[in-house]
Amino acid sequence: MCLVLVVWRSHARFPCILAANRDEFHARASEAAHWWPDRPQLLAGRDRVAGGTWLALRRDGAFAALTNFRDPQSQRRDAPSRGALVVDLLAQHTALDAALAHLVEVGPRYNPFNLLYCDGERLGVYESARGSGRELPPGIYGLSNHLLDTPWPKVERAKSRLATAIDGIGADSAPILELLRDDRPAADHELPRTGVSLEWERLLSSAFVRSPDYGTRCSTLIRIGDDGRSSFEEWLWDRDGAQTALTSLRFDLDARR
Repeated sequence: MCLVLVVWRSHARFPCILAANRDEFHARASEAAHWWPDRPQLLAGRDRVAGGTWLALRRDGAFAALTNFRDPQSQRRDAPSRGALVVDLLAQHTALDAALAHLVEVGPRYNPFNLLYCDGERLGVYESARGSGRELPPGIYGLSNHLLDTPWPKVERAKSRLATAIDGIGADSAPILELLRDDRPAADHELPRTGVSLEWERLLSSAFVRSPDYGTRCSTLIRIGDDGRSSFEEWLWDRDGAQTALTSLRFDLDARR
């Protein structure tokens, strides 16, 4: 997951809006979002290689979203899969404070990552590069492959467009999908230097990434309403950036936690 945008308790009708792009190698097999038979409270895509996920929504409105922290020098081949953290926190109905404390404890075992976690009432972020987590107040947040709200061009551009798009948001998801599909690269002088080649920095600088081997595999939009209803939409993309599937679900939130 390489771009996550969250509008948290800053909209009159939707206490939470989440929009995200997952970037991954096209050769890595995964499943489209579905209710997991072995975890019936979880709605998520699934990584067929390690079995975890990058983004999951629970029936009561809790969710978690994971991004890698781009630092090639710190990668360890023997590190466990980070996608299991998303599943475990949601499956165990972990409260925010306990979730952040757990991530502080186990975070060093994994390759660098960031994790946004909502227990259904409160939202927080854990950043392994800092080794710490914190609760987030109401606001609009952007997370890519660095720290929360790091002013990378695609994060700043997407947050700005999202702030405008949500003014009239309702059943129409087109304005948010349009900003997630923004494939304009940043100018070279705006690019971060994260340890990958200049060619890769250029490729990864757009919100929507397309190339033969690596790119945006899916886009997700979650809207949690003040009426106790939730909507979940996921678009799947091929190597050329063309849509191959759409999952669209609406359901009443389960008040039991």
